[in-house]
Amino acid sequence: MAFSGLDIYKLLPKTNCRDCGFATCLAFAMQLAKKSVTADKCSHLSEEAKIILENAALAPIKLITIGKGENKLEVGNETVIFRHEEKFRSPCGLGIIIKDSLSDQQIKEKLDKINHLKFERVGQVLSVNCVAISQSGNSERFIKAVKLVFDNTLLPLVLISADAQGISGACEIAKDNLPLIYCATKDNLPEFGELAKRFNLALAVSSPDLESMQELTKELIARGVNDLILDTGNMKIADKIWDLTQIRSQALKKSNRLLGFPALAITQSSDPYEEAMEASAYLAKYAGIVLISGEESFEVLSILTLRQNIYTDPQKPLQIEPKLYTVGPADKNSPLLVTTNFSLSYYTVLGEVEASKIPAHILSVDTQGMSVLTAWAAEKFTAETITQSLNKNEVSNALNHKRVIIPGYVAVLSGDLQEESGFEVIVGPKEAAGIPSFLKNLN
Repeated sequence: MAFSGLDIYKLLPKTNCRDCGFATCLAFAMQLAKKSVTADKCSHLSEEAKIILENAALAPIKLITIGKGENKLEVGNETVIFRHEEKFRSPCGLGIIIKDSLSDQQIKEKLDKINHLKFERVGQVLSVNCVAISQSGNSERFIKAVKLVFDNTLLPLVLISADAQGISGACEIAKDNLPLIYCATKDNLPEFGELAKRFNLALAVSSPDLESMQELTKELIARGVNDLILDTGNMKIADKIWDLTQIRSQALKKSNRLLGFPALAITQSSDPYEEAMEASAYLAKYAGIVLISGEESFEVLSILTLRQNIYTDPQKPLQIEPKLYTVGPADKNSPLLVTTNFSLSYYTVLGEVEASKIPAHILSVDTQGMSVLTAWAAEKFTAETITQSLNKNEVSNALNHKRVIIPGYVAVLSGDLQEESGFEVIVGPKEAAGIPSFLKNLN
C-alpha cells in the first residue's frame, strides 16, 4: 500500500538534520511519497522503518517478465482496480496453445499463422505475445514439440505439462527464451519449484481456491521462488471472473502479498466466437495472460482490439505525429485535407482517402490528441492553429495551389481560416465516409 507523505514522516527521525539534502524531514517525506527520491538518502532511518518503507515501495502486483529482448512479455505491476483511477500499466498477454499431439507439419503450419498474426490499428501494431505448448502424450514427444516451436518463433513460450521430466527437458531447450513453466500444484510443488529455481524461470501456480493458493505461494516464496503467476483452474466463466477479481482486490486493497502476482486464464470453448467472448471477459477482469486455442485472424483481432481499447492511457489519447502526410502518388497539384492528430480521426480520414483512389495530402494539426469537434470546442483546432501548422510544415512550398479542405463539422472556421492563412478554404463532408465521393467530384 502506498504511503502518504505524512505516513512516511511519522517513520522518520524528525531531526531536520539536512543530511538528505532537504531542509526538513517533512520535505523529504513529501518527495519520498512522490518517489522523487529513495529512502536510502536518510542515513538515520531505523531498521524497522527501512523494512516498512521497502515493503511499501513494492508494487502490489509484482511485475513478471517472460521471454526477453523486443518480444518479451511483461505482466503485473498494476496499481488500480479501475482504469479511470489512473491507468492500467501492463497489457494482458495473449497466447495461443499448440498441442504436442499435432504432427510436426501441423505444428509448423499453426506456428507460421501465429507468427504472422500482426495487425495495424490507429498507428499501433497489435500481435500475439506468446506461444504455449501443451503436453498430451509422453515427455519425449513434448520435448520434441518444444524444440520445434523454439526453433521457429521468437515469441516467449509457455510450457504446459504436469510431468516434471517433460518440463525439465523442455527447460533445457528453451531456457534462453525465459519461458513460463505451467504449472505447480500441491502435488508437484517441490519438483516444479526446484525446476523454476534451477532455471531461474517464472512459475505458474494452480489451485482451485484462493485459500489454498496462498498456502502454495507462501511455500514457494519460502523456497526462493518469487516470480509467480496464479491460475485457479478451469471453471465457469462467472466463477473465473470472480476469482480474477478477488486476486486483484486482495493484492491492491488488502495488500495481500501472497496473492500479489499476475493471474492467468485458459479458455475452454472450442467455438472461435465463444472463445473470443470468453477471452475478452478474462482480459477485462483481470487476467495478466490469456491462453486460447484458436488462431483465426478474425478471432485474434477482436481480442487484440479490445485489449488496445482497455489498455490505452485515459489521460493520454492515442495520437500521431502532427505533420503533412502524403497518400498514394500525390504530387504538388493533389488536394490537401486537414484533420487533427487524434489517431482515430487521422486513420479514419486516411482510410477513406485511400478508398477514393485519389492521391492527396493530409495535414495533421497538433490538437494534443483531441478529435475534431472536441479540439474545436477546446480551441485547439482553430484558424490560428491550422495556419500555424500550414506554415510550420511549409505547405505553400510543398504544393502548387493554396486550397485546403476542412471537415464539414467545423465549417464555421472557413472565413477566419481563409483570412488568417491566405488559403482558399473548401468545406468538406461532415463524415469521413463522404470523402471518396467528395474527392471524385472535386474540381
